[in-house]
Amino acid sequence: MKKLTAAMIAMLAKQLPIQATTSKGGIPDIGPKRSLRKYDESTLIYNENTCGQTLQNIIDGSKIAVAIINRERLDGYRFVGSPEIFCEGEPYIDALEFAKKKGMAPPKFAILIHLEKIYSLSSGSTAGKEL
Repeated sequence: MKKLTAAMIAMLAKQLPIQATTSKGGIPDIGPKRSLRKYDESTLIYNENTCGQTLQNIIDGSKIAVAIINRERLDGYRFVGSPEIFCEGEPYIDALEFAKKKGMAPPKFAILIHLEKIYSLSSGSTAGKEL
């Protein structure tokens, strides 16, 4: 498992993450996840509310990629991992508490993303390199 750094956690707290999955047929799906955040040092979490194509792709076995970018600094990260769906237990309780704190609707599910790879999205010689 890969581990998040302080810089990655800070960027996740300030910038809008964009996630991507693929369907069984290989069709990409991409969209913002405003609730995406650190769960622990090697796991991300987000609140699933729409139960649309992303959730179906996860149910069908898709990996997930998340990009976070600071445009002004030309810096960012791409996280790749395996998602896990929760409708109860500690991850779901975390999602419920997050929603309440942020004034959001209660989530239908909590999705954990177990990090397997992290890449640099910085401009320059480290662009696209695995960290």
